[in-house]
Amino acid sequence: MSKSVLFSFDQILKKCFQSLENNQKVWNSVLAECKPLMVSLGNLEEQLRAFQKVQIANTPLHTFPDLHQRLHFKLLQAVDIVLGKLTDKMCSLQSVRDAISNQVSGAFQLYEQNIGTLDLATCTQRSAVAPSIADMLEWLQDAERYYRQQFLRRKNVLLTLRADDLSLLESAPKRWESLETLSGEESISDTLFKVSFFIESQ
Repeated sequence: MSKSVLFSFDQILKKCFQSLENNQKVWNSVLAECKPLMVSLGNLEEQLRAFQKVQIANTPLHTFPDLHQRLHFKLLQAVDIVLGKLTDKMCSLQSVRDAISNQVSGAFQLYEQNIGTLDLATCTQRSAVAPSIADMLEWLQDAERYYRQQFLRRKNVLLTLRADDLSLLESAPKRWESLETLSGEESISDTLFKVSFFIESQ
């Protein structure tokens, strides 16, 4: 492989890992913003469930016409607002997923374009500063897969939610939380640590 191709490969790999580092921060920030929204969803589900048990006709409030319907509508509206905010957050997560996928795709495209000139020794060669090309491509592929799967699983949770289905609303916060994989995030951070000297090298 020519030095110019190796240089191009180094540059695109550095951009990939820089993008991964920046997007990991964005991803975690967006997920942190989702937590209070999920708590709100759980609280609204409890209010809706409690509201179903209230017999307004048997209280002094029975003199207010349509009060039951209006209060029920307000609660359903509040659920829809929270779901809308969560949908907006999913758009941000999708942007992160797409950015990482595009960067990784670019690296593999360059690899495939030069596969004829690549030899095993070049792909597996490590230095004090840089891991091997093979290792870095594998780590990028793992990271891309992790964010793609995380996005799809979280999207699927939201797609099942409706304001009028209390059982799904009740389980939503725990289902959302169960998707958090500490090992997955630690693996990304470990990868970024392994390439930190490579990213900073000239």
